[in-house]
Amino acid sequence: MSSETINQLIINSPYEEPKQYWHYDRTSRLFNLAEGRRPAGYIIASESSKTFDDPGKFVEIPLVNQIRPRVKAWCDEGYPGVTGVTKRLLEHWHNSEERQNRFFFCQLEAIETLIWLTESPPSEKVGIDIPSDGGNFKRLCSKMATGSGKTIVMAMLIAWQILNKVTYPQDSRFSKAIFVIAPGLTVKNRLQVLLPSAENSYYEIFNIVPLGLFDQLRQGKVLIRNWHALNWETEEQIKKKKGVDKRGAKSNEAYARQVLGELGNSSNIVVINDEAHHAWRIPAESKVKGVSKEDLDEATKWVGGCDRIHQARKILTCFDFSATPFAPSGKKSSEEALFGWIVSDFGLNDAIESGLVKTPRVVIRDDARLNVQDFKSRLYHLYRDPEVYDDVNRKAKPNESLPDLLNNGYLLLGKDWLETAKAWKESGHKVPPAMISIANRTETAARIKYAFDHNKIQVEELCIPEYTLHIDSNVLKMAESQEESTEIQDTNPETAEDDNSDDEPIRKLSKKEQAELLRQMVDTVGQVGKPGEQIQNVISVGMLSEGWDAKTVTHIMGIRAFTSQLLCEQVVGRGLRRTTYDINPETKLLEAEYVNIFGVPFTFLPHESDEGTPPPPPTPKTEIKPDPEKQQFEISFPNIVRIDYIYKPELKLDLSQVKPLKLNASDNITLADLAPSVDGKPDVTKIKAIDLEDLGRKQRMQKITFEVARDIFDQMKPGWKGNREYLLAKLIRLVEEFIHSDFIQITPPLFNRDEIRRRILITLNLRKIVQHIWDAIYLENTEGIEPVFDPVHPIRSTGDMRSWYTGKPCEHTRKSHINCCVFDSTWEASEAYELDRERNAHIVDAWVKNDHLGFEILYIFGGVVRKYRPDFIVRLKNGNFLILETKGQPTRQDEAKWGFLDQWIKAVNQHGGFGHWQRAVSTDSSDVRLILEEAAFQLR
Repeated sequence: MSSETINQLIINSPYEEPKQYWHYDRTSRLFNLAEGRRPAGYIIASESSKTFDDPGKFVEIPLVNQIRPRVKAWCDEGYPGVTGVTKRLLEHWHNSEERQNRFFFCQLEAIETLIWLTESPPSEKVGIDIPSDGGNFKRLCSKMATGSGKTIVMAMLIAWQILNKVTYPQDSRFSKAIFVIAPGLTVKNRLQVLLPSAENSYYEIFNIVPLGLFDQLRQGKVLIRNWHALNWETEEQIKKKKGVDKRGAKSNEAYARQVLGELGNSSNIVVINDEAHHAWRIPAESKVKGVSKEDLDEATKWVGGCDRIHQARKILTCFDFSATPFAPSGKKSSEEALFGWIVSDFGLNDAIESGLVKTPRVVIRDDARLNVQDFKSRLYHLYRDPEVYDDVNRKAKPNESLPDLLNNGYLLLGKDWLETAKAWKESGHKVPPAMISIANRTETAARIKYAFDHNKIQVEELCIPEYTLHIDSNVLKMAESQEESTEIQDTNPETAEDDNSDDEPIRKLSKKEQAELLRQMVDTVGQVGKPGEQIQNVISVGMLSEGWDAKTVTHIMGIRAFTSQLLCEQVVGRGLRRTTYDINPETKLLEAEYVNIFGVPFTFLPHESDEGTPPPPPTPKTEIKPDPEKQQFEISFPNIVRIDYIYKPELKLDLSQVKPLKLNASDNITLADLAPSVDGKPDVTKIKAIDLEDLGRKQRMQKITFEVARDIFDQMKPGWKGNREYLLAKLIRLVEEFIHSDFIQITPPLFNRDEIRRRILITLNLRKIVQHIWDAIYLENTEGIEPVFDPVHPIRSTGDMRSWYTGKPCEHTRKSHINCCVFDSTWEASEAYELDRERNAHIVDAWVKNDHLGFEILYIFGGVVRKYRPDFIVRLKNGNFLILETKGQPTRQDEAKWGFLDQWIKAVNQHGGFGHWQRAVSTDSSDVRLILEEAAFQLR
């Protein structure tokens, strides 16, 4: 059956084994309805993937496909070999008459697989070989998609283990000592439902244990701790400590007692790892490129702590649960990076087709020009777009405008959010839908927050500061690393008891209390009566923490690198939890819910890409590094993040001298199509369109004028010494005159005649207009400039360069601190030879090619912030500096670069302390000597 007849993607009951699945036919580029169960495995992209037509490659998980039919046959036969207790539990779990909430098929399959591996006769398991993780204790992994209910499976597992051990104390297959390890405080708190003594335990809520067995269940012990509790000090760390405590590292025995607490005297412990993808062994020969030190430390302490417990107390079995059990092993995308000990799999596609999670809809096309690199919508992997990448990878101030393309994306996504919010309110929802943004760095997140707080995103209902949550990742990590929640003392005098506190100042929250308050906000987004109830806009850096289970997420914006599909699924997974689980009485299926996504290139299911954690490179031809023997040739340079302008007290601007601004309609997106993604492909027969046509009708030129004037005002404010009301009023008049004149030239001309389309295009290009007008203003009105240095590294030098490897042509240098100069062209080689020649020794004191040095000049071209890296830095014999650029026929963009370089040089020279700087452009390889002589002559 082709996808032309699809009426919904949900085709299986969540309570039964899947009977069919959507299969993408890579020949017809349509979906076909295939009979049977989707094989366990995942799709990886081809290395040359550029379009949605990439056929990809299916990677099977053979062990799971081998186990599935055996478990099914074993269940059909009535579970031969199991104990009486296990038989009673299995029958109880399957008895739909005894329970109000039936278990999902995936939950039953996961626990049945673990029971089969433990209790079925050996003859059932002939040929089943479960790989080790390289350690000395056994691990079994259940792979379950986000939102498929793995905590309930953990409760089933605990009940099965404890009840069997209490009933059959001599049976060594079971344990009544259960150690659950969580990735953070939020998850740890949620997992309290696994404690048999808890007031609202899952055993009661979900009727996991028959009434007559509760007393036996309470005879077991369940300990739940953060992985942080597994930390220990090494001998090396102890030696570095100051103070009188000279005790050495704890023995495994003492360590086990400390970590296990009430389980300290137990042996043959069962360990349950929640979010087990954090617990992987670091290959001894690999540093695992692309993985942070914090993640490496977490993996080391998590698994290493289990090793120490095993040595002291013995771990009977370690049960892993994760939606994405991938270890960053350094393998290519064509190789397996999954845990080898996965024994059951209910992946994201299975969950989508069973309706257990929302269906992710990714942007597939729009009405603007496509990305020239991969021929997809520029909103698809927005972060990689040339107009965005450099801009969001710099230390910008919060009030600096976002790139026009990012604003464009937010406008589209925000408009769709607004329609969703209205629909939710009309249907009686007490909480709003939520949009989440995942940014690449703190500065970008701060700019996004500022843009929303100051109504720079043209969706006013989404720009309410008190309903926007800006997550400080470091603060949240601090809260998540705690073993217990920090109590927040009431600081409001109105709610405090009358104890003469009115005379006391309101106490500020401590750092721990602030962190805990943030954690509570994050933890309760969309929950009625909780701190995060009305949150509708969440802005985060990197990943949202584990344990995020907000059900209200309807829109996701990704502004960061996505180096693997694993990362894509983890981010998208933050928005997949459903709001309701009501079965349609006619179809007997769950109704579809959607999450709309910009910026996350979610084409394939998870895998390790060769971009994210590549294998060690082949032995390089040349290592490029600073040469300690040539220290005298080290060159230092100021590390400037921006230049502030000091303006004349009276603003003047001759508009007749301002060049016209040219806008091209094909550079802007007014219509975007999203499609549901399943089997790693978009279903193009179910398009959801978002357009901005009504924006042009609602938007007024007066508002646009004020927005542009306000942004120019924000740029000028730090260096303006006159009356600020005068400045804003003057700017509004100038902007109004500019926008209503012929200075804005739109291509094609048809857009000039259509007032609605013209307003839309002007709205989508506000940053270009701001920059264009500001360029004219600062040239005519600047009386001084001041450099602003990087606060952490105000000065950089050639000695800071980290060594790197290349296979490009290169030669050893004489008068450069860097051992070799790498050549990108024969022209550069000629320039380098000339700088190193003995005949120029009386002029050139030292030189370096600007490669991997971090010497960058920020410049703006076409309203977009970019980075310019000049070719060479030369220190002259008189101690002054020459920036040398090689260029043939200069373009308008080159002229823009050099204009900003001139401002940089002027600011450095006026500041003083760095010698005198100048620049020159070599237009031919033969003119370098003349340039050097002229530079030396000018400064005599």
